[in-house]
Amino acid sequence: MTVTDDKGREVHLEAPARRIISLAPHITENLFAVGAGDQIVGTVNYSDYPQAAEDIPRVGSYKQLDLESILALEPDLVVAWESGNVRAQLERLEALGYPLYFSNPQTFEQLASGLARLGRLSGHVTGGEEAETQVRHTLAELEDRYGQQPPVTVFYQVWDRPLMTLNEEHLISQAIHLCGGENIFGHLDTLVPRLNREVILAADPEAIIGGGMGEDNPQWVEDWRRWSDMTAVQRDNLFFIPPSLIQRPTPRILEGTRMICDFLETARERRPEGDE
Repeated sequence: MTVTDDKGREVHLEAPARRIISLAPHITENLFAVGAGDQIVGTVNYSDYPQAAEDIPRVGSYKQLDLESILALEPDLVVAWESGNVRAQLERLEALGYPLYFSNPQTFEQLASGLARLGRLSGHVTGGEEAETQVRHTLAELEDRYGQQPPVTVFYQVWDRPLMTLNEEHLISQAIHLCGGENIFGHLDTLVPRLNREVILAADPEAIIGGGMGEDNPQWVEDWRRWSDMTAVQRDNLFFIPPSLIQRPTPRILEGTRMICDFLETARERRPEGDE
């Protein structure tokens, strides 16, 4: 079989993979989503969903792989993360003859189609297609319900010190847009911009959503209450979303997206009468 990965490369397998190495937590989760969890023989730290993933042998972290452990597991497919894994280590694996497939969903379209492709590679065609269909169905439902709502300006916070956000190229910003939100810093060039607090205060977003980067800390959002002149504070539009539901490009990001949609709908309901 031949499957095109998220890097645009054609990956050839003589037969569906039976011994798979996953080099990122989102890859592990997506393999389970299509029914291939039992075929993962090795993965990296923080691959913690679903619970069964915690029992899979570790081959290092996504930033520092243990190549000897990978070779000892004799995989017939390595699924890599272009944005996170060390390129030199991936090139080494490829040079040794291991088929390398890149999973790096940066849009909802890539997430949906990527599930179907992982299903093909692992011999779970039906599971992959069902996962793809469910993602597309949920996206269409949210778009139909929230896509034409009056826009809400949003500051999305991923870190506290320094203050960090995301630009419009990030999948989370696409989730905000799907819900009728406007990322006030989406126009910035850097994928994860660092900001001064004064810039955020001047922008005066209607809503602030905190999501973190793997760290579950609602206090970051609550700290904004000290600036009582902000619109988001005055209207109590300070929202927190568990990072596990929004940070990884997996089907669970749709749960997080639905939460964002609900948050923004609440912000609309809290507008003064006549304020669109």
